[in-house]
Amino acid sequence: MTGPRAEVPDRSTRAAVATMYRLTTGHRTSIVVATVLTLVGSALGLAQPLVAKQIVDMSGHGRVFWPLLLLLAVLFVTEAATGAIGRFVLERMGEGVVRQLRHGLVGRLLRLEMREYDRHRSGDLISRVTADTTLLREVVSQALVDLVTGALVAAGAVALMLWIDPLLLVLVTLTVATAAAVVASLLKGIRAASEHMQNSVGAIAADLERALGALPMVRVHRAEEREARRIGERIESAHDAGVRTARLASVMSPAVELAVQGSFLLVLVIGGLRVTGHANSLGDLVAFLLYASYLVLPLSSVFRAVGLIQRGMGAYQRIEHALSLPAEPSLPRRPAVRARTREPARQAAADEEPALALRDLTFGYDPDRPVLRGVTLTVPHRRQTALVGRSGAGKSTIFALVARFYEPDSGALLFDGRPACELTRAECRARIAVVDQNTHVVHGTLRDNITYAVPDAPEAEVRRVVELAQLDDVVRRLRGGLSGLLGERGSTLSGGERQRVALARALLGRPQLLLLDEPTSHLDAINETALTKVMKDIAGECALLVIAHRLSTVQHADQIVVLDNGRTTACGRHEELLTCSPTYRELAAGQMLRPAAAPPPPAATARTRPHGKR
Repeated sequence: MTGPRAEVPDRSTRAAVATMYRLTTGHRTSIVVATVLTLVGSALGLAQPLVAKQIVDMSGHGRVFWPLLLLLAVLFVTEAATGAIGRFVLERMGEGVVRQLRHGLVGRLLRLEMREYDRHRSGDLISRVTADTTLLREVVSQALVDLVTGALVAAGAVALMLWIDPLLLVLVTLTVATAAAVVASLLKGIRAASEHMQNSVGAIAADLERALGALPMVRVHRAEEREARRIGERIESAHDAGVRTARLASVMSPAVELAVQGSFLLVLVIGGLRVTGHANSLGDLVAFLLYASYLVLPLSSVFRAVGLIQRGMGAYQRIEHALSLPAEPSLPRRPAVRARTREPARQAAADEEPALALRDLTFGYDPDRPVLRGVTLTVPHRRQTALVGRSGAGKSTIFALVARFYEPDSGALLFDGRPACELTRAECRARIAVVDQNTHVVHGTLRDNITYAVPDAPEAEVRRVVELAQLDDVVRRLRGGLSGLLGERGSTLSGGERQRVALARALLGRPQLLLLDEPTSHLDAINETALTKVMKDIAGECALLVIAHRLSTVQHADQIVVLDNGRTTACGRHEELLTCSPTYRELAAGQMLRPAAAPPPPAATARTRPHGKR
């Protein structure tokens, strides 16, 4: 038996209209109001040729009926007013739909599984919130109602033309049907070209974000022209797709115009002959010509709406794909077992559980290439644990698992003796704070960055962590002190200062477990000594797990865990490991525990994987 066939998306106009209509859920009242107003305005427009017919017929008898002229003016003004109100209602509805879509996209993108950020470029994801939703706004605010009202108004005009002269209507119908056949053949190409153009625009945003995120590196390596060429290729691709869309649309518009103009000329010639032959009156011919010209607008709006809907489907499919990406679950993987009320002795034993425990943990970003192979370690409360090993041993991967960015393939991760799978990710993260090597400083004030996790922190707490992280000199230097702006990605701070800001931010929440990734990598000898003392004070308040590359950090730790090729090979104090661990001894002898090379400023650091893949 053959497997099930992949479902082919329905690209018909009917399916596209149904999809766009579903987007308006919650805004149907606005659509009804706008449709009614548009139809009222169109009905007033349809009545105008009949009044004009009466005026022409009466003037042929030498009479001028002023009330009819006044009625014609009233109809014209009222049509314009109802049309304007209806258009406003539609535009407001379109903005509401876009707002709803953007809220949903932002909420989804901020909660995606970390693996999805490894698979998709952030610039392309951002373009779905901006460029794609903007295109959809035009579709839902114009195309849907234009399609309905245009079709109804065209039907009304056709009915009146049938009443006035069926023969002339047949001629108009033939020319319009020819134009409709041409338009239908172009719609599929317009949609495909639009999809390609939207993808290219997303690629432009992604490549530009990549270059601007590493601008100092780009300039130092004189790569401006190379990056410009890379982005230029994306621009050319978007241009080609846009030109193809414009070419198809340019064929579609003249087809409609030629059909209308051709039918108008036919009506003028044949209708004039019929008036000469006394088959119709001059008023009938004027009314029919007015309806023929009036038919141009609804037919054009229908054809334009169909083309716009097909273009919008390209943007919608990108948005739908982003909304379908898997997000982090809000519930624990395994419900916690309700325990009976513990006896005091059992409660005390539970309180003595380590802050963090990893038991035979295995994990790989690629299932076929494991990074961790049975890691076992414990991090006691109010103790400092150092994690050492060669690059690629899995140190930062352990941090990523503890932060619940990823889930282990097997083994157990426990917080205070409770399996992480019985806790939500929010509950796990509430227990920890992380200061990684690529310190993150957001655009805003120094206070904004320090209080990022605790926005309503008391002033005394803010001052406490500023002093603890030794940021007093930064506060004094910045114009405005704690209210001083730090610039994009903390460009006004040095690497060490950014790291101390991140440390203050982590300490403000008083975590039970603090994860530090190479905390002294950006510091000079004086600040390193000061930070070593700070870490000692911190270890008196909470558990401390440190990725260390400096001997000064390692030798003061209460315990050192040695990682080698994704496995824990030894655990003990510095002096013990020099004696009993060949790996640790080799690392120390090879000066692995030395100052790490400082990375470039954050503006020069491209977006990296959160785990760093050590």
